[in-house]
Amino acid sequence: MEAVLAGVRELLPVLREHAQDTEDRRALDPETVKALAETGFFRLLQPARFGGHEAHPLDFLTGVREIASACGSTGWVASVIGVHNWQLALFPDRAQQDVWGADTGTRMSSSYAPTGTITRVDGGYRVDGRWSFSSGCDHATWVLLGGIIPPGEDGTPADFRTFLLPATDYTIEDVWHTVGLRGTGSNDIVVSGAFVPEHRTLSFNDTARCVCPGQEQNPGPLYRIPYASIFSYAITTPIIGMATGAYRAHVDHTRGRVRASYVGVKAAEDPHSQVRVAEAAGDIDSAWFALQANMRELMDLATAGAKLPMPLRLRVRRDQVRGTELSIRAVDRLFENSGGRALAIGTPIQRFWRDAHSGRVHAINDPERALSMFGRGEFGLPLNDAMV
Repeated sequence: MEAVLAGVRELLPVLREHAQDTEDRRALDPETVKALAETGFFRLLQPARFGGHEAHPLDFLTGVREIASACGSTGWVASVIGVHNWQLALFPDRAQQDVWGADTGTRMSSSYAPTGTITRVDGGYRVDGRWSFSSGCDHATWVLLGGIIPPGEDGTPADFRTFLLPATDYTIEDVWHTVGLRGTGSNDIVVSGAFVPEHRTLSFNDTARCVCPGQEQNPGPLYRIPYASIFSYAITTPIIGMATGAYRAHVDHTRGRVRASYVGVKAAEDPHSQVRVAEAAGDIDSAWFALQANMRELMDLATAGAKLPMPLRLRVRRDQVRGTELSIRAVDRLFENSGGRALAIGTPIQRFWRDAHSGRVHAINDPERALSMFGRGEFGLPLNDAMV
């Protein structure tokens, strides 16, 4: 996968240069998406039988971190769009053929909060409603939407599923006016009476059990790890990348800065500035090293055909929310230490600060939920959350 990552790194100066333009347009430039696609980045988690790389998740996450370190919005969209190829590989084969049969470069956006209405009908479901925060939806021709199937009259229990819809079944409403991650184009998806056949749905219960229909055609270890592990790290990694970008921007900024409150003293010579930089670097490294260790262990076990123990899965979620917290703490330290000139529109430090805090409010980053699950596991209490 080195060729893909090398291609991504070649794009970083351009992404960095265009970061303000991306923010101003409130969406990625189509040329940026095209350039990322040409590196092979979006195919990293895609099944080999559809022209993908079936790469180790760390190759994908490393690319995400690099992209987000240049432009937070681009890193966020690249991550969430890229991880959808992994999820589609878990769907029934017929759904995979629907999306990739004619074009293996087809992209999907998503919105998983079950805010719409799902009605059982013959052969599938009727879908209605509005879903928000579908990052990168302007660059996708399919969407993954979360929804709850109500209990059936025959006693069939309710189920939380992902529903796969083509662009002909929905409209996009431009509502994305925000203080951060402005370039992600995370607009609303509106659906009115669309029919979704049974084969274009996937139960979260199946993803939690790591037993999904698509594994019959995609039996590799990549597709036998928990959805909650892959998806949660696809959200935290861009934030680690933003903290990395903020760190690099802050160091460059501070090297030439003179502190106004200490006449003639260079900020880089201030021991307090040095301590803050060391603390921020330590937090970023801690977040990234834990992520790497956990993902390696998951993949090693999956490759060996071993069961993925619940303590490991709980640790993944614990370290995921802690990774976000550590990254936010690092960005805050760096921003506080950057002086008034860092407030100017167009400077990378304030943009990374806003983008990172905007990513923090994603539901998967709620620390209480993940940490409570970890604590329940440690105390031997029952767990009934699919996001582990």
